[in-house]
Amino acid sequence: MFRPFFTRLVSCLLMFLFLAPLFLLAQDLKTIQLKDPDKKRGLPVMEALAVRASVTEWSEKELSLQDLSDLLWAANGLNRPESGKRTASSAMNAQDVDIYVFMKDGVYLYEAKSHCLLPVVAGDHRSECFPPRPPRPSQPGQPGQPTPPSPTREKETPARPAKPTGQQPPNPLVPPPPSAMAPAQPQPPLPAPVILLLVSDISRFRAGSDELKKEWAAIDTGIVSQNISLFCAATGLGTRPRASMDREKIRSLLQLKDSQLPLLNHPVGYKK
Repeated sequence: MFRPFFTRLVSCLLMFLFLAPLFLLAQDLKTIQLKDPDKKRGLPVMEALAVRASVTEWSEKELSLQDLSDLLWAANGLNRPESGKRTASSAMNAQDVDIYVFMKDGVYLYEAKSHCLLPVVAGDHRSECFPPRPPRPSQPGQPGQPTPPSPTREKETPARPAKPTGQQPPNPLVPPPPSAMAPAQPQPPLPAPVILLLVSDISRFRAGSDELKKEWAAIDTGIVSQNISLFCAATGLGTRPRASMDREKIRSLLQLKDSQLPLLNHPVGYKK
């Protein structure tokens, strides 16, 4: 009769030891107990598929606690508590995909067994999932780039010597005027109120080479991602899967192990 209690106690101690370094970074945050998920809301599956679309702009309105609870349960929550099975399948039932929740006040880790958010790091770190885009190379014909002469016209009309204009040649040390420079690249959109970061821990797979484990990790992450997309489509929320993020900063911020791979992130919010 003491075995289930002892098992839960050992599980809690191991979880504490694993997350203890992160808790030190999240002293200003508290555990958020989520509400019970509403399993009867939303459109039928076929209607949700019919309206599913990627969203790029979101309202600044914060997600309600009920929406956040339903979203995380749909993504990878427990749907069979007696066996610990999830809404998202995984290879070998490894349950390798963790969901880190980036919000304005900090980063949390979704704990499916107790359906709560464990504090990880205080502060707004959503921008780590929206790094600035690198400038695109200018194309011929754009401002600041000469238009290449037509080969046909060169054959028809020989080049004439340039007439002296009295102007000095451009100084290479002086930057060109703004009109001669390439156009500024558009800034990335403001982050959504919530960003779900999907991290696979390949050490949870019981067998297989590292390459095979990474393949399973990508597949399992895609299943969780689709759960998020379908839930948002069915409930009127907006999201899209993104692979763009500053992985090195995220690894350092969350103190991830080498076996933990940040693979996708999902901005989620109310549509504009």
